[in-house]
Amino acid sequence: MAAQIFSGILVIIIGVGGCVAYFWGANKLLDVIFPSRGVKGGAAIDNLRRQGIIRPWLFIGPALIILVVYLIYPVYQTVILSFHDRGGENFVGLANYSWAFGDREFRNSIFNNLLWLLVVPAACTFLGLVIAVLTDKIWWGTIAKSLIFLPLAISFVGASVIWKFVYEYRGDGQTQIGILNSIVQFFGGSPQVWISLPFWNNFFLMVILIWIQTGFAMVILSSALRGIPEETLEAAVIDGANPFQIFWKIMIPQIWGTIAVVWTTITILVLKVFDIVLTMTNGQWNSQVLANLMFDWMFRGGGDFGRGATIAIIIMLAVLPIMIWNIRQANKETGGH
Repeated sequence: MAAQIFSGILVIIIGVGGCVAYFWGANKLLDVIFPSRGVKGGAAIDNLRRQGIIRPWLFIGPALIILVVYLIYPVYQTVILSFHDRGGENFVGLANYSWAFGDREFRNSIFNNLLWLLVVPAACTFLGLVIAVLTDKIWWGTIAKSLIFLPLAISFVGASVIWKFVYEYRGDGQTQIGILNSIVQFFGGSPQVWISLPFWNNFFLMVILIWIQTGFAMVILSSALRGIPEETLEAAVIDGANPFQIFWKIMIPQIWGTIAVVWTTITILVLKVFDIVLTMTNGQWNSQVLANLMFDWMFRGGGDFGRGATIAIIIMLAVLPIMIWNIRQANKETGGH
């Protein structure tokens, strides 16, 4: 444990220190190559202009290199692999895509992903909005928001481990330590292996992501609500509008753009959901999703790079239009800046 903590601290120091050293050194080098001090007349102006042109590229250069190496090139390689066999050696054309849409497990994964898409973004956005409104005018609202936001700081795997104790099942005759089974037993019901119930287990897994992401939705929507002019709300009250009318007819229309961005952001996350399913069920009991299925084909059972890459491309194609729309919507919200 001590060695891991030391390694983590060392990585942070080297990473942050390396960034500081790079930006400091790049500025110094630029000043040496194109000096503006000690140079008179037009030469100083020309050097300042050159510095202004080059400096932004020095700063974004590392990010662009990392983007090409770790994003664009892997996408290109994944597309190529999707047209090859399990070993990535022989070209098979569209055979992997034909297999995907004819495979029962793949179709079941799409169905489960659609369930997640219908439930999780809607639940997170609705709960985040309701909590943001209810906690906005009370003195302990900040404390409540902090507690609701806390799960966002937990990794998906960590949150899944926490919820394993909620859904935990012990055999007949044993004391039930799972919170949910303890409650069911208290009211005279029979304990269940909740995460092994086909179809319904998807909803039990969704609760984990909703628990994590509601805090994100709440913070963003709370900021949007604070941007609504007080004069508008006061005018609505004077006109005799009740709280529900103010909420639905005044608040919601004015923050609709933010609601859409929050919704689509969580939608993108849902399309890539992997950790929760892997930790809780590993795709068993008809709880498989596309990302976990991709992991299974790519790295398990001997690995099939062609089929794994095909599923990865399908996920990317599903996410891409939503990302483009989200970026456009965010640009519209910020006036294009």
